[in-house]
Amino acid sequence: MPDFERFRVLLEEERARKLALLPALRADISSANAARQDSNVDDEHDPEGATIAFELSQASALMQQSSAGLEQVDAALARIAAGTYGVCAVCGDPIAEGRLEARPSTPFCIIHAAAVRQGR
Repeated sequence: MPDFERFRVLLEEERARKLALLPALRADISSANAARQDSNVDDEHDPEGATIAFELSQASALMQQSSAGLEQVDAALARIAAGTYGVCAVCGDPIAEGRLEARPSTPFCIIHAAAVRQGR
C-alpha cells in the first residue's frame, strides 16, 4: 500500500512550484505583448534570433501546460482527501506505486492511461 502522506507532500511541493511559475509566465506574456505593441519592426524577418511571436507562443504554451498540471495536482490532492487516491478512475484497481512515483497526479493505472491517450 502506497504511503499517501509522502505523495501528498510531493503533490503539494509540485503545486507550489507551479504556482510560483505562473506569475513569471504571465509576466513573459505581458512583456511580449508590450514589445509587440510598442514596435513596428517586422520581427518575423529579424536575423538576430527568436521572434516576438515565437516567444509569445512559447510562453503561452508553457502557461497552458502549467495551468493544466496545476489542475491535475489539485485533483490528485482532492482524491487523497476523499480517500480515492491511488485507485484507477476507470477500473477501480490500485495504481502501481511505481506509476505513482513517476506521475503522482495520475488518476489512471498504466493500462487505462494508454487507453485514454489513444482515445479509447
